[in-house]
Amino acid sequence: MKPQKIKTFLWYDGQAEEAAKFYTSLFDDSRILETTHYNEAHNEVAPGRAGSVLTVLFELAGQQFVALNGGPEFQFTEAISLQVDCGSQEEVDTLWAKLTADGGEEGPCGWLKDKYGVSWQIVPRRLFELLDEGAPAQAEAVTKAMLGMHKLDIAALESAAKA
Repeated sequence: MKPQKIKTFLWYDGQAEEAAKFYTSLFDDSRILETTHYNEAHNEVAPGRAGSVLTVLFELAGQQFVALNGGPEFQFTEAISLQVDCGSQEEVDTLWAKLTADGGEEGPCGWLKDKYGVSWQIVPRRLFELLDEGAPAQAEAVTKAMLGMHKLDIAALESAAKA
């Protein structure tokens, strides 16, 4: 396996392995690649963690990520999010339901936070097609419709484009 030059690094408070297993269950071409553990040398900066999971290297749809059990010092914010290109309403609906389950939160315009606090954008490919294929008035109508949604609805976006 050739190392990916740039990887997204995600900081968790003890849920790195759980999150990696959850995420890899959601997407095809996804897997856990490697798990490292804290050792005795880490005791200076992370007392009592020796033997527990330090990092998990995983792939989602071929993209590599590293999850770190770094502790409670840092939290996720919406300033960074993972955007998912969805080919159908069914894919949008399925991912939306799974990522908002068990404590996840819906947000506006296709954004959500999962139960770990990671922000995601669940976006149907059709949205970008509608924004690009028509006149400026169509893009404005589609944008206005999108701004009023939480989970994005392809049929409603197409309806707005025709209005």
